[in-house]
Amino acid sequence: MKTLFMSCLLLIATTGASELMAQRTSPNPLPVTVPLELPTFDIPRLRVVPIVTGLANPYAMAFRENGDILITERYTGKLRLVRDGMLAEDEVTGVPEVFGELFRAGLMDIALHPEDDSLVYLTYTKPLATGEEPTRTVALARGRLVENRLTDVDDIFVARKTDEGIAGSAMQFAPDGTLFLSLGGAYVYQGIGELAQDPTSHFGKLLRLNADGSVPSDNPFVDSGQYLPEVYTVGHRNQLGLAYHPETGELWASENGPQGGDEINIIRAGENYGWPIVSFSRQYRGDWVTGAPGHADFRGPEVLFWPSVAPAGIAFYSGDGLPEWQGDLFVASMMTGRIPGTGHLVRIVFNSRGEEVRRENLLTELRSRIRDVQQGPDGYLYVLTDEADGALLRLETAR
Repeated sequence: MKTLFMSCLLLIATTGASELMAQRTSPNPLPVTVPLELPTFDIPRLRVVPIVTGLANPYAMAFRENGDILITERYTGKLRLVRDGMLAEDEVTGVPEVFGELFRAGLMDIALHPEDDSLVYLTYTKPLATGEEPTRTVALARGRLVENRLTDVDDIFVARKTDEGIAGSAMQFAPDGTLFLSLGGAYVYQGIGELAQDPTSHFGKLLRLNADGSVPSDNPFVDSGQYLPEVYTVGHRNQLGLAYHPETGELWASENGPQGGDEINIIRAGENYGWPIVSFSRQYRGDWVTGAPGHADFRGPEVLFWPSVAPAGIAFYSGDGLPEWQGDLFVASMMTGRIPGTGHLVRIVFNSRGEEVRRENLLTELRSRIRDVQQGPDGYLYVLTDEADGALLRLETAR
């Protein structure tokens, strides 16, 4: 049976101990404790406002209609509550037991039911019973938020077949009420890249579920059985962000390559995105993942990053608070070119035909990992810094 000790040895052998720690935190991040003004191309005076600080490696956020903001902390496994601009001292209780002892494990994304935002959905690394193989996996839990506690919490989906359950995850409710759920974990350098094409595994795939965790009858592989019935698309390495385009209605997804070759993809039902058979990436040790960067049998990316930016959450902006940025895509970046302390927020501008015409790197001055970006109910952009002393920040125009 694989032990935590052996897992750590594997992770350290493949990434390096110093790199492992660097990926959790940035060297000398700039703490934002008071509003900060930064210049940008279209907004000469962008105001960065700290809403709350003192978050421990926050992963994702969700806005409720009553003004509350829920934030997941990855490694502590805590769900935090922001109310009236203040971080509640005590975490929300009732969260399932989370395994958060390794990099790429822990409490991850959060989503709220579109018709009842007291129904909370969480993805997390689930420890399995002693003696089971594998020893952990990724699960989707659903519970009802009552005041500051989750009640009636159940795992409505548990992923099949992974070596260690070390995978990123993102969620997005669709207009038809189904739930998209990404499961990464197909890392070539750990010898599990094949999971992305494995028909018996959920990992390296984008899944589509009903709100109760069951399988929609119109999923693309339900009839053929070519892949597990929850699978919507295949051939992904590690997708950490999902967002709908406000005009086209298309679902877009961010995907991490190892070194270069990070992608933003437009999702099409039943498509194969090629990982690890085709890739624009190099391995961490420097060699190319594959000699075939593209292939007619696989769908290629809409946006490509080289060097890598470690893309996480993504959001299309459609609000009135920052009118200069309407229609732009924002991508949370955790680091650039494998260099810690170089995270930022990428702004991508498109023309009227939907073609990329400009990129701008924002918040580079913070020297922080940017984990999530979302448009808030007030029409401004909100970001999370993934640091040991992480923060929730609001971006607005200085007045």
